[in-house]
Amino acid sequence: MSLKYDKGTEKSKNWLITETQFQPEALGKVEAVFSLGNGYMGLRSTTEERYANEARGNFVAGTFNKFLGDKEVTELPNAADMTEMIFTLNGDTFQLTDGDILDFDRTLNLKDAELSRHIHWRSPSGSEYKLIFTRFVSLDNKHIIAQKVAITPLSSDLTLTLRSGINGQMTNTGTQHFKEGVLRLYDQKIMKLEAHTTESNIDFVHFSQHAFKKENINFTPKNTIFMDRRKIFTAFEPGIIKKNETVTIEKVSGVYTSRDKDWIDVDTALANFTSTSDYDTLFQAHRNAWESQVWEQYPIQIEGVDFDQLAIRFAIYHLTGMTPVHDNRMNISAKGLSGEGYKGHAFWDTEIFVLPFFTTSNPKIARQLLEYRSLSIPGAVRKAIDNNYEGAMFPWESAWLEDGEVTPVWGAADIITGEPTKIWSGFIEQHITADIAFAVWQYYQFTGDQDFMEKHGYELLFATAVFWQSRLEEKGNRYEITGVVGPDEYKEHVDNNAFTNYMAHWNLEKAIHYHDLLQEKNPELLASLSAKWDLPNNYQKWQEKAAKLYLPQPNTELVIPQDDTYLSKKIIDLAPYKEASQVGALFLDYNLDQVNDMQITKQADVMILLYLLENEFSPEVKQANWDYYEPKTLHDSSLSRATHSILASDLGDKDLAYSMFEKASRIDLGPNMKSSDAGIHAASIGGIWQVVVNGFGGVRMLDGKLYLHPHLPEKWTALQFPIYWKGSRLEIKVTQESTTITNTSDNAVALALNGTEISILANTTFTTN
Repeated sequence: MSLKYDKGTEKSKNWLITETQFQPEALGKVEAVFSLGNGYMGLRSTTEERYANEARGNFVAGTFNKFLGDKEVTELPNAADMTEMIFTLNGDTFQLTDGDILDFDRTLNLKDAELSRHIHWRSPSGSEYKLIFTRFVSLDNKHIIAQKVAITPLSSDLTLTLRSGINGQMTNTGTQHFKEGVLRLYDQKIMKLEAHTTESNIDFVHFSQHAFKKENINFTPKNTIFMDRRKIFTAFEPGIIKKNETVTIEKVSGVYTSRDKDWIDVDTALANFTSTSDYDTLFQAHRNAWESQVWEQYPIQIEGVDFDQLAIRFAIYHLTGMTPVHDNRMNISAKGLSGEGYKGHAFWDTEIFVLPFFTTSNPKIARQLLEYRSLSIPGAVRKAIDNNYEGAMFPWESAWLEDGEVTPVWGAADIITGEPTKIWSGFIEQHITADIAFAVWQYYQFTGDQDFMEKHGYELLFATAVFWQSRLEEKGNRYEITGVVGPDEYKEHVDNNAFTNYMAHWNLEKAIHYHDLLQEKNPELLASLSAKWDLPNNYQKWQEKAAKLYLPQPNTELVIPQDDTYLSKKIIDLAPYKEASQVGALFLDYNLDQVNDMQITKQADVMILLYLLENEFSPEVKQANWDYYEPKTLHDSSLSRATHSILASDLGDKDLAYSMFEKASRIDLGPNMKSSDAGIHAASIGGIWQVVVNGFGGVRMLDGKLYLHPHLPEKWTALQFPIYWKGSRLEIKVTQESTTITNTSDNAVALALNGTEISILANTTFTTN
């Protein structure tokens, strides 16, 4: 393991993640963990020079394309690579797999969102060089990638050549999403590559320009332009660099697409790029944006364990880099913008695991993410119609607003049959429709955003409830939901998954409640929605079916059946699989059909029900279900341990809660050097924040009221974090002895602290004794 977390000191303490040894067999891990992004685009942190096992990637949010073919689905295309730079030093091509690495570190500075590499390299011919690489993806200007390379020859003078440009020959694991476009060099300075997606007809335009300095004096080297299919490069010859003299090369690149809300044409994009400044000026604006928009907005402080402070900053760093705050037509992928994993699609990960961070920390962004779901109602309606249902049936995987379902049909190989495994989630994992409704309600309770509800929220609650009433099946004197996949994706085609049934019931009840409320408060809006969603007829069905929907109840041991047959399935010893270093080790011995007949749970299922609808279950029921299900849960999904950590806090087991948090925070940051090859784990990263704030900080919203019941880990001496409640910003500090809440707003805030109702007046601080 070559990642270190304690390299930072003083002002940089707990801000740096450093790779101390070049490991060509583990490139994917660092490419994803160190990835750079600004919500508009995400750049995997491949090196300037190329290596055999790398996975170069630059992904622009919302630019989906579908390659022609029955087995292909819509995915986020891998845009042109603008970071490649090939250096030849006195005839030796710079390559860390050749020669000798005398010193090496690669560091991601979370505070400044800058990646750097410091290398002392001896070439195969024996010459030594110091090379310093830095780069960032600008938060100030969403289109810009900037790189700087400083090279110092240490043993002799240097004859340097550089080949650098724009490579549009990128694919998504072999699939080419772009047609050939215009290549051009402007004023012997700016390279341009245009591309056009094959099916979605999106125009991409990429620009790159270089600047050279020798001992801080600008100069223009001799250069030659080369063009190839979807590729434009320039060969530079900067001349002789004397021993111990430093040459600095800056490469500034930009990407623009016709999906941009401010897109006009290529010439306008060129004009915007031409006005771009140098690396240092761009970096200062970028660093200021991170400080004002991120670290001042989300100043979470953990005292006691340095790694934990780093981990929450890592989570906030990636939550910022993956979230398209610039455009409500886009959402968050399960891998963010850090890799091809899950094809850039949005899942329930957004609403259940990521959105709570924004709902309580930056409600404006939370609203935009929910507006995406509102704008995608037509696609959800089409999916419902295609499946002979009514209302809005949201896709398990979403891409374009109007696409509907985009989940791939076939997945990994079946270990027994040798055939591809069918992915049923897109057909029968339907709880996401209620998950979206839950997120809408949660956002409204935290913010009181009536404008959102009138424009989007009420319709989302009603449209989803219309789906559920059409989905329920009458069985004797009750209604059931059969043939589904719940959160536990190791159980397919099950009847009455507890999570699905309870969430559907909750969705119906909330629709009834807000229908009644609008009837009294805003009959005009209700009339408008009634005409669209046939509410008079559906309202009656909601009432009838919600009252008769089967909700699995705790048995004599207080265990809630995960589904109709789970408790009667075979039990096997899961210890070898729970201790395995790789996810999915179970499937080296069994196929999914076999696992379907065993009491094995992939991830939190009943457990997440007890978390989301926690006030519907007693502490005794929660404890009984933990004792039953956690030993049977493999945590083969990255989102699982965060949920379990929060529940462990609720159950009063601080040590177990902290242990689960440690494992969750190390899914990307930990020692498994293959865990993040396909991209970082967005749900887990959102879950880390939830563990800190909702678990250890004890923040909850129950029945529209704010509760605070901290459970600080024994290893922590203090925790500080901000939250927003009904427009008021509360700054909370928890220690082992006290809790301090500062209300920075002009309105009083009521909440329950450790079971006692209090009111904190405007611009005042409350502290427990």
